[in-house]
Amino acid sequence: MSSEYPPTLPAEYADIEFENNAQRLPLVLCLDTSSSMAGQPIQTLNNALVEWTRELHEDVALSYSVEVAVVTFGGQAVAAWRGPQLLAPGAPVSPFVPAHQFRPPMLGATGVTLMTEALELSMHIVAARKAELRASGLQYYRPQICLVTDGLPTDAQGRRTDAWQRLVPVLAEEQGARRFRLYAIGVGGITDLGEQVLRAFAPKFNATIHGFPFRELLQMMSASANAEQKGAGDEVFEKIFSQFKTQRPAWES
Repeated sequence: MSSEYPPTLPAEYADIEFENNAQRLPLVLCLDTSSSMAGQPIQTLNNALVEWTRELHEDVALSYSVEVAVVTFGGQAVAAWRGPQLLAPGAPVSPFVPAHQFRPPMLGATGVTLMTEALELSMHIVAARKAELRASGLQYYRPQICLVTDGLPTDAQGRRTDAWQRLVPVLAEEQGARRFRLYAIGVGGITDLGEQVLRAFAPKFNATIHGFPFRELLQMMSASANAEQKGAGDEVFEKIFSQFKTQRPAWES
């Protein structure tokens, strides 16, 4: 792991309680909650999270294997959530919650777009969780990270920054080594420059979607998790993602 990953959460997490020894699938939602998401976008996101949580609970295969963590970037900082609970920096608690116990946070939108730091935190908690699972003798599927934004990376003062470029070689190495699968999704009025950032982060799995189709996006993440459980090849994930990009949820058929 890069030394630039912020040590916001330690690797020595408290163990997560499951009712069986199912193989785990860590899933991180890395969500833009900056001021540009205020109003209808953040309300739509919150509603979609509630609906997706209900669907997760009803899906037996996912509810006892998927672990959900939420990372947000807005205000003046990045944050990790354990379900609806905002974790303090350095809290010795895992942000991952078994899907059958997950409850979504109620998110607000304010501040700047610390996208770089949020992705670093997402990678950090995935690596820490994998290490804990290995230490416990538990197996896991390839984790998923879903980055969702409508803007460009900024610094803590809200100024546009090129610091995100330091992540590109790290992400290429991590994804090439199949350590996780990153989806980078631009929504709303994201600019051409914003699209370039997402393409650099996730060359295979990036998309720009008109509006804020968060419900369809979360359903795509569930479809990808199901495919991961079945040992699907890359072509299956590419097909699922292509269907999402064209707003044709054919995985439901």
